[in-house]
Amino acid sequence: MIPLRDENPSRHTPWMMWLLLAGNLAMFVYQIQIRAAGGDDAYVELFFRLGLIPEALTSPGVWTSMPVPAPLTLFSSMFVHGDFFHLAGNMLYLWIFGDNVEDVMGPFRFLAFYLLCGLGAAATQVAIMPASDVPMVGASGAIAGILGAYALLYPRARVLTLVFLLIFVRIMYLPAVVLLGIWFLMQLLSAGTSAGAGVAWWAHIGGFVVGGVLVQIGRAHV
Repeated sequence: MIPLRDENPSRHTPWMMWLLLAGNLAMFVYQIQIRAAGGDDAYVELFFRLGLIPEALTSPGVWTSMPVPAPLTLFSSMFVHGDFFHLAGNMLYLWIFGDNVEDVMGPFRFLAFYLLCGLGAAATQVAIMPASDVPMVGASGAIAGILGAYALLYPRARVLTLVFLLIFVRIMYLPAVVLLGIWFLMQLLSAGTSAGAGVAWWAHIGGFVVGGVLVQIGRAHV
């Protein structure tokens, strides 16, 4: 399933969402320049410099020997993407669902929320696979937090969705809680069957849960 747009207009211009989109795009342009100048080896090296490596994060003794200290990669990894399709998929979800969540929180609380969800996603992945030496990159953990928040804030919002049913393809409206509930279930199923597939499924799960918890905490203090 691929969401195309939602029927949930925002009241304010979501400028923090646009800044996050621009930041991710700017980083990808930088990645392309690195690849053009240094080839594939330099491109891959960038992932090891700016990506989050669980094994490195859980080994404080090696922090001083790293080009970017491991704790800082908790943030830098959120803006690095593997390829154009990785970037495009994440930015599509941020564009569709981020504006309404920012509408509720305001721009600066939304930024803090986004980063906290990213940190929660990373912590979940590191806790599950602490010895992994594979760099984790992408905004999907933080964006998963936005999805968790959206599912609670706007469960009945209609989302125009491209749905693949075996050999049939349909475009239909789905309630957000249905679409995002299926998305979360798919992450759970994938985490249980694709541990070595190179996708940080547990980060998605952790980000989604953290986003939902933070929204509930925010509601309790309103």
